[in-house]
Amino acid sequence: MTTNPHDVRVDAAALYFLPITMRVPLKFGAETMDRVTCARTQVTVRDARGRQASGWGETPLSAQWVWPSAAPYGAREAALKMFCAAVAEKLSSFELFGHPLELTQAFQRDILPSLCDGFQPPEVNEPLPYLAALLCLSAFDIALHDAYGTLHACDVYQTYNARFMSHDLAAYLTPSEESRDKVCFKGRYVEDFLVPDPAERLAAWHLVGGLDPLEASDLQGDEPQDEYPVLLRDWITRDGLRCLKVKLRGTDPDWDYNRLVRVGRIARDTPGSFLSADFNCTVTEPVYVTDVLDRLQRDEPAIHDMLLYVEQPFPYDLQAHPLDVREVARRKPLLLDESAHDWRFVRLGRSLGWSGVALKTCKTQSGALLSLCWAKAHGMPLMVQDLTNPMLAQIPHVRLAAHAGTLRGVETNSMQYYPDASLPEARVHPGLFRRREGEVDLSTLGGPGFGYRVQEIGRVLPAPVVEFSR
Repeated sequence: MTTNPHDVRVDAAALYFLPITMRVPLKFGAETMDRVTCARTQVTVRDARGRQASGWGETPLSAQWVWPSAAPYGAREAALKMFCAAVAEKLSSFELFGHPLELTQAFQRDILPSLCDGFQPPEVNEPLPYLAALLCLSAFDIALHDAYGTLHACDVYQTYNARFMSHDLAAYLTPSEESRDKVCFKGRYVEDFLVPDPAERLAAWHLVGGLDPLEASDLQGDEPQDEYPVLLRDWITRDGLRCLKVKLRGTDPDWDYNRLVRVGRIARDTPGSFLSADFNCTVTEPVYVTDVLDRLQRDEPAIHDMLLYVEQPFPYDLQAHPLDVREVARRKPLLLDESAHDWRFVRLGRSLGWSGVALKTCKTQSGALLSLCWAKAHGMPLMVQDLTNPMLAQIPHVRLAAHAGTLRGVETNSMQYYPDASLPEARVHPGLFRRREGEVDLSTLGGPGFGYRVQEIGRVLPAPVVEFSR
């Protein structure tokens, strides 16, 4: 049972699938994405007194990102959907009472590994990657946090403290060996590492995909004819953009260099602009990145100065590819993304020379918060990166960025690739689904949980794919 009067247990879980066709394709490493299915979840919790409340979570099931493979996209996506259903069933019968962070950590420890090991995806002769399992769990974890805040009639970010949590951070986190005399998690809670007065407006990072046309000479003639921009300059003008994240190949240094230069020359027409470089896990040797950065510094110093950080050039699995990346990090801040499954991988990354962490809610809200605390305790800078989050998925994403204290703002790009998917949510939260003056506006969020205002949004959902209850 429970010792904290605020503890809850999961009573029910429901799963919905919302298919989305992309307005323009997005290149992910070696793959191109032209559609995606969003998993939306509803989780109902109950406390020891029998009070109940429901919450919502959502994430795109981006198979290209969590499961790079030669296996057919459709087979990988189908496997993700099946695993979401398996998580819903197991979570709905999970007996533990606790705070959502405590429940998710216990579920990851006690249930998720065996669920992964026993999962045999049809038509894919590969095991389910752990990152893919976390993606599926994340939609339920987010809904669990939302339900908990709703039950207690408060913003979920008011619950990450000793009043609501039965265990301090020392129950989950261990400092690095060389920091044991300086870093102590005993008696400290997530709240201690959050921004005390989060901003309601955040700088918005625009994604420049590998297939995105920069100038008229790049147009192929098959671009969409609608109300939204196509060319990068038009996006910058319409949305007042000052932060551009550039997707690179990681397999062609000349192409990568020239892409950075082309984007940089467009960006420098807007004073105060920043760039970041995302090599998408395809680089195998640090010298590839250092050569690009050194060439940029030598030949285009103004563009080099605009480059704020470099994101995850190297393969996902840090244990299989323990590259010493100090030479890259010496030149520019180097941020873990796909490799940072949890704080333990952040610790491993730091020992290899990585500078900081790019957090994502699609690896669970709970895990993102713990990685945030570990990184901040060790002086590592943070960003919050997008999984092209539409609809409800956008809200926990931008709220994490507001509370984390990032290098600069938040990446947000669903309005580029499927803007119409979020029209019901945009009517209630216009500033979250249209960037203005280079920022997103969180001021319309309010109420318990994540502040979705779901009833006002009024989105009509399809029938649930599965529903489980005690």
